[in-house]
Amino acid sequence: MPLSAGARKILAEARRIERSSDLAFPSPAGGPLPDRDLSTLLRELGIGAMPHGFRDWAGEQTDAHHAVMETALSHVIRNRVEAAYARSDLFERRRVLMEQWAEFLARGTGEDTALLA
Repeated sequence: MPLSAGARKILAEARRIERSSDLAFPSPAGGPLPDRDLSTLLRELGIGAMPHGFRDWAGEQTDAHHAVMETALSHVIRNRVEAAYARSDLFERRRVLMEQWAEFLARGTGEDTALLA
């Protein structure tokens, strides 16, 4: 999956800190974090976002093609005919979208763009 430079930096730090799991951010029980835990954390931190806001942002704030957004979210094409012709992973276009997402997040938090981008 294409990630921004900042996301790769965050994951490297998480890997350095949490060596006992294959997960970057394991739950206290050691398994994956449930979606509701992320929603709760965002609310407690006063962050006005939801875990599933990426698609809305990408559709409203970028010129990314719908297929790029859906592929970035790892969504599967359910239409068999369409899926048969979808042979590209759109990697470079997803990489550009992830950089745009990092820049958007950096603007929203007041953080230096270099931290997340």
